[in-house]
Amino acid sequence: MFDAIKLFYSCVGVIFVIYLLGYSTFLILSVLYGSLELYREKKKKKYHNEISHDYYVPVTIVVPAYNEEITVVDTVKSLLMMDYKLYEIVVVDDGSKDNTTQALLDAFPLRKVNRPINQQIPSKKVVDVYETVIDGVEVTLVRKENGGKADALNVGINAARYPYFICMDADSVLQRDSLKEIVKPVLQDDTIVAVGGLVRISNCAVLKQGELVDYHMPWNPIVGMQILEYDRSFMASRVFMDRFNGNLIISGAFGLFRKDMVSAVKGYDTSTMGEDMELVVKLHSFCRINKIPYSIRYVPDAICWSQCPSSIRDLQKQRRRWYLGLFQCLKKHRRMFLAPEYGVVGYVSYLYYLVYELLSPFIELFGLLTIILAYAVNLINVPFMILFFLIYALYGAVLTITAFFARIYTQNIRLSVLDVLKSIYLCLAESVFFRFIQAFTRMTAFIGYRKKKNVWGQIQRQKIQLNQSSEQNVEKKIEGKK
Repeated sequence: MFDAIKLFYSCVGVIFVIYLLGYSTFLILSVLYGSLELYREKKKKKYHNEISHDYYVPVTIVVPAYNEEITVVDTVKSLLMMDYKLYEIVVVDDGSKDNTTQALLDAFPLRKVNRPINQQIPSKKVVDVYETVIDGVEVTLVRKENGGKADALNVGINAARYPYFICMDADSVLQRDSLKEIVKPVLQDDTIVAVGGLVRISNCAVLKQGELVDYHMPWNPIVGMQILEYDRSFMASRVFMDRFNGNLIISGAFGLFRKDMVSAVKGYDTSTMGEDMELVVKLHSFCRINKIPYSIRYVPDAICWSQCPSSIRDLQKQRRRWYLGLFQCLKKHRRMFLAPEYGVVGYVSYLYYLVYELLSPFIELFGLLTIILAYAVNLINVPFMILFFLIYALYGAVLTITAFFARIYTQNIRLSVLDVLKSIYLCLAESVFFRFIQAFTRMTAFIGYRKKKNVWGQIQRQKIQLNQSSEQNVEKKIEGKK
């Protein structure tokens, strides 16, 4: 009996070594590749060895808004500062219960119009449409019945006049050159169906005329750990997977899509909480099954600044939603798993998200229970185990700090000595404390799933930090229109 237990623990040990080795190998390869790619792009820009053009892809920016009266006006103001010649803004008020629509009507010279919106993608009923033109940019406000973020995005796509659209959140701000950067792949390759941009945390940033003028590491450790996590995850997985057209996620905070392709797959899925990932996976599936040449790209120089939760409670709401969205998406598209017709997307991308994102909390819980049982029967070397996990945590922290400072360097951001020290401290805390919060949130995400599987949960918003002179410039443009 004892020999059987020893054999069981030996097998479990081998499985966990393979599991950790696989994740560590992927992480170090992707972080190193991402860092080298960023340095290469920075060097290219230094010597002006990049595309310079006077051609502009017409783009519609779709902003879904539900109870966003605090942030939506500043978001639209920031979009009016874009260094781009041919774009429009479509804000979709998804039946807000606060003063989202009124805040927009008070801030901008919007006029109610009788404009029919063709429902290429099925959606909830449109109630009112308002329009104006500010400094050559068409601004449209669509008020509709509540149907969720996915439904609001579908209405925005239906209302879009241009062949490409960008989806973004109402609490986000685009950097001034983001539109120029995100359309570059479209100018290079006509098979592009979607492009993802980089999302960075705006809680610690101040923008002036769409340019970053102040950046610091926050005192709030919850925000600080998310800053490090974002920089690592965007560099580790998305830059690396972009190499083989394997990205399965384009963040809902900032992504460019070809309208006709999205309409062909019936837009965003309103039955899932991860509508951003589901759309990208659906585009992969549609193009591969129908043998349509396509490419889904990621551009780290196209930057969107977005708010993140500042409390553990709000963080858990957000991560529960992300995790359940991941589960719903992988379940819906499970036929992709190791299927030859999906190529590297099924063999690598799907497998990664299944094992290291969806199943990871349960694998780690099983490992923890196994350690406790092994300790109970005296089958574990406690000092060696502690040393092993400390080395693993330090290894993860080093990779995180590498990704963070690589991004800081390539954006020419200067940090104070205090900010550097805070970053190192938060890096160590993130590899232990933040990981525990993530694991607990994921393991408990399915509690009450049937009743709350489509409930997003409201997160407390803060006013976006726009530089005062930036706001004054936009105000002048608005006053000129009034």
